Amino acid sequence: MGAEASTGVKSVSRVFDLLELIADAGGDATLSQLAAAAGLPLPTIHRLLRTLVGHGYARQLANRRYALGPKLVRLGEVANRQFGLIAKVQLQGLVDRLGETANLATIDGDRVVYISQVPSPHAMRMFTEVGGRARLHSTGVGKAILAQLSDDEVRDIAARAGLPRATARSLGSIETLLADLAICRERGYAIDDEEQELGVRCFAMPVPDMPVLTAVSVSGPMSRVSEEFADLAIPMLRDAAADISAAASAA
Repeated sequence: MGAEASTGVKSVSRVFDLLELIADAGGDATLSQLAAAAGLPLPTIHRLLRTLVGHGYARQLANRRYALGPKLVRLGEVANRQFGLIAKVQLQGLVDRLGETANLATIDGDRVVYISQVPSPHAMRMFTEVGGRARLHSTGVGKAILAQLSDDEVRDIAARAGLPRATARSLGSIETLLADLAICRERGYAIDDEEQELGVRCFAMPVPDMPVLTAVSVSGPMSRVSEEFADLAIPMLRDAAADISAAASAA
C-alpha cells in the first residue's frame, strides 16, 4: 500500500512538472523536448500526456506538439480572481494616497495578465480590464516581471513573442530591453514611459516571494504622474509589494 501511494504521488508530481514545462516552453512542446527536459523515458511522458489530454488539461496539435488544454483556462481564471482579492486592500491604499490607478499583474506565458485593479477617482484615468493581457516588454508591470528573470530567459521570451512596438517610445530590440531591465534591477522598480500608450506613465514594483512572477503598479497621465510623483509613489509601492507578499504567504 505504501509503495502504491508513493508511486501515485510521484505520478501527480510528474503531471504538474509536465504542465509547467509546457508553459515554460511558451505553451507547446514536442514529446521529445518534454522527455529531455523532464529526464524521463518517452513512454512515461507519453502515458502522462495521454492522461492530461483525456481530461482536457493538455491537447495535441495538428503538428503533433503538445499544448496546454482548455480546462486550465477556467482554473486559471478562478485562481487569478482569488489571487487578485488578496491585494485589493493594498491597491485601494495606493489609490487613496496617490490618486492614480493601481494594478496587480502576473506573467501568463509570454504576456502579462492583469488580475486586480482599483481605478483612479479622476475622470481622466487609466483603465485596464481585469483579465486583460499585454506585452511584457512595453508595460511597467511586464518589465518589473521580466527584471526578475535572467537575461537568457528574457531572450527566450523575446524570441518567441517578438518585440513589437506599441508606440514610438517602445523598446524594439533585445539590447535596449536588456539594458532597461538592468536599470530596473539596480533601482528596484520599472517605468513605462509612454511605451504602451502615449501620454501615460507607469511605475511598477516586483512583488517578492510569490508563487508566480508578480508586479504591482500605479499609472496615470504624464501631467500628473511626474518625477515628483515618483518620489512619493516608489516608497509606497515598495511597502505595498511587501504587504501583498506577506498576505499571499498567510493566505
